[in-house]
Amino acid sequence: MSTFTGFSDSAQAMSLVGFSTIATITLLLCVMTGPDRDDLDEFYTGYGSLSPLRNGLAIAGDYISAATVLGTGGVIALCGYDGIVLALSTTLSLLLLMFLLAEPLRNTGRFTMGDALARRLPGRGVRIAVCAVTLAALLPLMVVQLAGTGQLIAFVLGFSSESLKTGCVIGLGALMISYAAIGGMKGTALIQILKIVMLVGSGAVVAVLVLGRFDWDPGALFQAAAHHSGVGTAFLHSGLEFTGGLAPRLDMIASELTVVLGGACLPHITMRMYTASSARQVRRSMSWAVSVVALFVLVITVVAMGATALVGRTVITQADPQGNTAYLLGSRAAFGADVSTAESFLFTTVTTAIFLTLLASVAGMILACANSLAHDVFAARVQEMPARREMLLARLAALAVGAPAILLAILAQHRTLQPLVTLSFSIGASALAPALVYGLFWRRYTRRGVLWTLIGGTLTVLVLMPGTNLVSGSPVSAFPAADFNWFPFTTTGIVSIPAGFALGWLGTMLSGRDTTQRQRRQYEAIESRILAGAVRRES
Repeated sequence: MSTFTGFSDSAQAMSLVGFSTIATITLLLCVMTGPDRDDLDEFYTGYGSLSPLRNGLAIAGDYISAATVLGTGGVIALCGYDGIVLALSTTLSLLLLMFLLAEPLRNTGRFTMGDALARRLPGRGVRIAVCAVTLAALLPLMVVQLAGTGQLIAFVLGFSSESLKTGCVIGLGALMISYAAIGGMKGTALIQILKIVMLVGSGAVVAVLVLGRFDWDPGALFQAAAHHSGVGTAFLHSGLEFTGGLAPRLDMIASELTVVLGGACLPHITMRMYTASSARQVRRSMSWAVSVVALFVLVITVVAMGATALVGRTVITQADPQGNTAYLLGSRAAFGADVSTAESFLFTTVTTAIFLTLLASVAGMILACANSLAHDVFAARVQEMPARREMLLARLAALAVGAPAILLAILAQHRTLQPLVTLSFSIGASALAPALVYGLFWRRYTRRGVLWTLIGGTLTVLVLMPGTNLVSGSPVSAFPAADFNWFPFTTTGIVSIPAGFALGWLGTMLSGRDTTQRQRRQYEAIESRILAGAVRRES
């Protein structure tokens, strides 16, 4: 019997069969649904052929990454109230995208975020800057997900061989590159749909079982979790996650703001807006996505709280100091001591869903990066690039992005990876969010302004991030033996988010009155298209 999950060898064999089956099925789906001819619209958007329900499920699938499932579950299990606020922030972020950015993005963009900004701020420099920031924001998240594949499989199957973990990272990384290169937008969308249905479906059943252990009383569940948390009632009050910092309340606000702004603007999420065929379709798609994500937030809260209540904080931290295995431990504990074959099958479904979450998340990110490289950097160099050549470049770009991510994941396997997740969200909140808000709604925004926003916001994050609490200065930081914690906050958002907006404003003001007035006239000429989609976007 495994010391990790408490399941028998036969249950571990079921998990292995589940992993192998899902990898085979998803690859076949990509081959069957991928573009069958050299058509850019088919590769980049799938012709907008997905219904609002399916597109909404795909958006939710892209949005709920393995970092959300495992990382947020761990924070809820170890920090209680603070973790629940973090989970709710992820839903609020999607609401922000739904009400503020989704329709203007769909109306102005064609394939990438570079299209959306270059619509009114044309120039190759803008496209290259968007591509660079896309890579900077998504590469750290890819590394986290890839490094997690080896850890997940080791945890579930009960092995500890480093060479096996490395082999898993390489093999699954190659599979994820294949998803993006072969399936394009439609193929990866189907994988996301399969993933989110499995993840929410199996999680909902486990959540019901957890509540059943406490006589269907959420209050009893929360009280039991507080009792076994090791910190008493503080578990159910704010501040536990940020205790010991220079300004805990300010740190918490900055962290939540980073999640809300950053999550909504990451390129692998925004690219799904271009797959809707109309403004009405994108609204309906986002409604489905928000509903599914809200349901999953409830599920992960119950399961993670159940892990603390049924297993205890000590066991969770022994398995992983960051609590990343809390979701699996809570799922296992929901069945009790004696596990039936049906319960073993359900747990296998849970582990397979998380495995698929890792695969699908990275595939979507690789696709977003590859699309930006091919369309914004290479295709923009020439007046008219043949569709066949651009699609070939996109597929080669998937390999060019995926290979370094695999290598970095192998090197980062034994480090705390939370700083990389925070880095991605900080770049999204500090560079991409200001650029999109200004670019879509500020009439006088200039090319200099957008470049200062994208480059300045990203550099601010990269300068501040090494000094944060997550990198050094504590036993759970990435470098626990070192202490260069000169910026005593969890994220860079308290400085970098205002800096991103300020740099965009300053760059625009320094562009000169003539330039800003010219940009105002250009914006007003396409304002109806941006805000209302009065004219269908063109190629």
